[in-house]
Amino acid sequence: MKQAIVVRTDLGMGTGKLAAQVAHASLSAYEDTGRKARKAWKGEGQKKVVLKAAGESQIFELADRAEREGLPHAVIRDAGHTQLDPGTVTTLAVGPGEESIVDKVTGDLSLY
Repeated sequence: MKQAIVVRTDLGMGTGKLAAQVAHASLSAYEDTGRKARKAWKGEGQKKVVLKAAGESQIFELADRAEREGLPHAVIRDAGHTQLDPGTVTTLAVGPGEESIVDKVTGDLSLY
């Protein structure tokens, strides 16, 4: 079991902002995951990877692929209180799900 969090590299988010957006994405996708998969992922140590996306269009392409694979996923839009304009797409979480299926969606991306 694995979860991948994909972060836009074109926004220039500060370290704290990036960490908060990754946390939002992880939790949001987890909440949309079925009970059995949540339990399996938690039991296996909650494996996560953080990956790079070039921009918003890549985030939506990956979200569409996750949808087609039947994976839980969450696209995060910033509230706009600090560094970014309201509604800016920042991150995508894919999974938790079977590692091989998550990798079908995100396996070509570089580590952040």
